[in-house]
Amino acid sequence: LGISGLADLYWFGYDQGIVFWDSADSYGSHPHLKEALKRIPRDKVAIMTKTRAKTAAEMKADLDRFRQEIGTDYLDIVLLHAVREADWPEQRKGAMEVLAEARENKIVRTHGLSCHSLAALKTAARTPWVRVDLARINPIGAMMDSDPDTVISVLREMKAAGKGVIGMKILGEGAMRDRAQEGLQFAMKLDCIDCFTIGAENRQELADLIKCIPTAS
Repeated sequence: LGISGLADLYWFGYDQGIVFWDSADSYGSHPHLKEALKRIPRDKVAIMTKTRAKTAAEMKADLDRFRQEIGTDYLDIVLLHAVREADWPEQRKGAMEVLAEARENKIVRTHGLSCHSLAALKTAARTPWVRVDLARINPIGAMMDSDPDTVISVLREMKAAGKGVIGMKILGEGAMRDRAQEGLQFAMKLDCIDCFTIGAENRQELADLIKCIPTAS
């Protein structure tokens, strides 16, 4: 789609009521967000991005660069990206401390991580630093950290601890592309997620997903 094409998709989604934008450094999508913000007030959308930083120095550099690339003074959600290790709090202590300080200084509104293993997910559930978790969940177990029942049990622990939970891979990274209504209905009935992300390739696909949501609910 390119920068202008993806920005157009953001504008279209915004007009349909979508105000939560998912991005990541590794996606290369920050310039696309910057273009989209030329037509949409910054305070009308929540922007989430992700970093692979582990040290304090890496995290400080990323926060400065991310804000410059997106064209914003603050970031709504910053996540440690694609975490797999059970002992990730020890490995990423420096980055975590910088994010906590950035939240106090209102550079970041909140922070957490995206999990790519059951071990990392379980650690996140019991780690107070985690305020938001991005977790893989769908009814068929595609591209997930474990079977749906196991993952749901951990996500319920997170919710009980007061954490925000965002679902991803709602359509199994495309495995349920032709079963969107089923995937959406499953996600919207869960008591352990607050919102979810789904990628769309064009306006029509996004419009079709939006149409499924009232039916799913």
